[in-house]
Amino acid sequence: MPLFQTIQFNETTKILIWEITESFDELYSKVTLKEKTQRRLDGMKSQMHQRAFLSVRMLIQEMGFTDKDLHYDEFGKPYFDCHNYISITHSYHFAAIIISDETVGIDMELQREKIQKIADKFTDYECNYLEPKFSEEYIKKLTVIWGAKEAIFKIRNEKGISFKDHIRVEDFSLDKKQTQSSLHFDDLIKDFDVHYEEIKSDNFEGTFTLVYAFEK
Repeated sequence: MPLFQTIQFNETTKILIWEITESFDELYSKVTLKEKTQRRLDGMKSQMHQRAFLSVRMLIQEMGFTDKDLHYDEFGKPYFDCHNYISITHSYHFAAIIISDETVGIDMELQREKIQKIADKFTDYECNYLEPKFSEEYIKKLTVIWGAKEAIFKIRNEKGISFKDHIRVEDFSLDKKQTQSSLHFDDLIKDFDVHYEEIKSDNFEGTFTLVYAFEK
């Protein structure tokens, strides 16, 4: 499967989504990996994880980069040697990247009922507007909130940040596809613009939520 979707958010920000329909061998034959990356790939026990990992390399190739251009810092945060920022996500049969001149984070999640069972682990401030519970909208909003917090955590990537205690997502409408969020951590307050949308495929069941955040 070629590139599933491209979202040109603005002049300097692009999101690419790959639908993972190829076999491991098909993907592996289309990428060139540096030695460090090959060792990381070899250490993965799940072939689905391996395919997602290779799909990310396909995506950066679509943007004119190669595996040699992609690095990870000591906390596992990806970066390029150039001025572009990159963030990576994968969920089941999708992989996605966002590349921008701005500081960005991205997350993609399958909408699932089970998120209701862990809502109290990552929501507190948001409980003021999360009603009614156990509805389809409740699940969708929880998924956006989780994705927003995950995207912001990927931007800051600091030890000790709690999704529940330190990241607040403001009330939002699913139709507007954007909201505001803030990080309150160690006397630091940072604000973020958050955007979200649903992704569906004819090849797989379920609806995914794509969320990406920009640090103000």
